[in-house]
Amino acid sequence: MADYQPGKRAAGVNRVDTVYAGIIEAMSNGDYPEQSRLPTETELAQQYGVSRPTVREALSRLRLDGLIASRRGSGSYVLRRPDRNIKRFAPIESLADVQRCFAFRIALESAAAGLAAELRTPRDLEEIRRALEQLDRVRESDLGVDEDRDFHVSIARASQNVFFVTALEMIADQMRVAMQLSRSLSLEKSRSRRELVQAEHREIVTAIEKGSATDAAEAMRLHLGNARRRLFEGPQSQ
Repeated sequence: MADYQPGKRAAGVNRVDTVYAGIIEAMSNGDYPEQSRLPTETELAQQYGVSRPTVREALSRLRLDGLIASRRGSGSYVLRRPDRNIKRFAPIESLADVQRCFAFRIALESAAAGLAAELRTPRDLEEIRRALEQLDRVRESDLGVDEDRDFHVSIARASQNVFFVTALEMIADQMRVAMQLSRSLSLEKSRSRRELVQAEHREIVTAIEKGSATDAAEAMRLHLGNARRRLFEGPQSQ
């Protein structure tokens, strides 16, 4: 494992990000195999030159990503190794920002989808369906990052609340990085995985069409949560 050097953190990366990214990199490299126990909080704090609360927050993020699990009185254990291809598409330090972006989008877009189900107009439905059809057309030919973003923005517009659209515009760059990374990795997986993503999009549209705010919000929450999890799936996943 590469030795951690205090003071070598990249500009703009906080201590929690450093620990989070460092553990992911170590797991990806095989330093912490599946089912192995991570070092204790005290050991990790000493290794990274941080406090134990900082380590706890980093471990909490890793649990949220489905990469580790904690066992009472025993410590934290590796559930699966992150996809080694992640480092081909993004610097390991950026993964903390990707994780935070997903967390923000889950809260934001679930609410927007719920409102869209209640308030969408016939024109809104037409635009959402058109965006979904466009995703179908590009799914096999290229990454479709712009089309994916257009789909999510069309749902935000259907909420009839400009603040949802504005919020997505403000994180457009972060969304692009996350979508590019997720789709780049997805293209290296099976075709069934790509079809699963589109099936989740259709579930969102179906819930909006039938006017169920609860189902639409849950479908969006499930889709974005799955997208975040798929990003960190290990090489054995399909």
